[in-house]
Amino acid sequence: MAANTGKLTAVAIKNAKAGDKPLRLFDGGGLYLEVMPTGSRYWRMKYRHDGKEKRLAFGVFPEVALAVARQKRDEARAVLRDGIDPSTKRQTERRLSKLSNATVFEAIAQEWLQKQRQKLAPVTYGKAEWLLGMASSEVGRRPISEISAPEMLAVLRKIEATGRHETAYRVKQKASQVFRYAIATGRAERDPTVDLRGALSPVVSKPRAALTNPNDVAGLLRALYGYEGQPTTAAALKLGPLLFARPGNLRTMEWAELDLDAAEWRIPAGKMKMREEHVVPLAPQAISILQELHQLTGRNRYVFPSIRTPDRSMSENTVNAALRRLGYDKDTMTGHGFRALASTRLNELGWAPDVIERQLAHAERNKVRAVYNRAQYMAERKKMMTAWADYLDQLRTTTGKVVAFKRQAGA
Repeated sequence: MAANTGKLTAVAIKNAKAGDKPLRLFDGGGLYLEVMPTGSRYWRMKYRHDGKEKRLAFGVFPEVALAVARQKRDEARAVLRDGIDPSTKRQTERRLSKLSNATVFEAIAQEWLQKQRQKLAPVTYGKAEWLLGMASSEVGRRPISEISAPEMLAVLRKIEATGRHETAYRVKQKASQVFRYAIATGRAERDPTVDLRGALSPVVSKPRAALTNPNDVAGLLRALYGYEGQPTTAAALKLGPLLFARPGNLRTMEWAELDLDAAEWRIPAGKMKMREEHVVPLAPQAISILQELHQLTGRNRYVFPSIRTPDRSMSENTVNAALRRLGYDKDTMTGHGFRALASTRLNELGWAPDVIERQLAHAERNKVRAVYNRAQYMAERKKMMTAWADYLDQLRTTTGKVVAFKRQAGA
């Protein structure tokens, strides 16, 4: 049974009477006091994560006062804003508290991860957590100073046996970072993964699939504009080559990040790989697509919401699946391939490499140039993005064999 939906007061809590059924007194932000028929009073918080409704328990009133319960709620909501399930975080903390003096691999790995949270984008943090979880499942409870090279090799070969050779390499890299952290904090003397050089099967890397020949690109564009699936997917396909942003940034685009009047998409630092805000100038063609899409999804948080729940963004597989439906297999074209397509063609069209790299949000290795470049190139990037959109229109609407379009001098 639910009761008030406003802010709770000490008087309201004191006067609440137990009934035949549990009574819920809501305080806001998901926090409520549940008064049981027995008279017991429990603090709970209702929230949603990954589209699922969940509960957190904050203790019993009056042992846990209203102010303390509110503080716990605010802390849980802060964790949620980082994309983390507070229930999972609490379980992890409880499990680690039982481990001996934070000297085992799992505890030190979690400690290292927590220190990386502010540096890494949520997606990157999640991948690091997943990779270290694979190592922890085998050696997590072993004292880190006692883990040997053969032990780590056994962990990695178990991953290799499933055919995931690149994953094994990545687990090794992350584990090495944890070992080095343990050395720095005085809990280990050496990194055993150093001795595994050459012990793993070689990884044959392949460039991401992308079309770059003008005639092939023209055919791709015509196919994209002929897509007859979900309107949001169709819009994402059209914006992919226009914006050539990272697929994860495109699918999680939010209306709050867009300023269509200023013709800009500002991606927050927290979403970027390098943890710096990135600005994408919007050509008139991109603005037109977004304005049309606003009529469908403008009331949602995400520009491309999931068809299952508007609280989540489009799936990471949606664009690639649409490309498959259009006849482009994974070895021919991918959502990430729009970046290679744009980079290749823009370089061939004569645009300055520094401008292209800045628009791709690639890191500048020279730190002095990095500081300078952050404030530069915006005017040139705006020209480039508009000219690029016009170029794509020319490719798409040209009949017969495409003749290469060269950048006009001074454009």
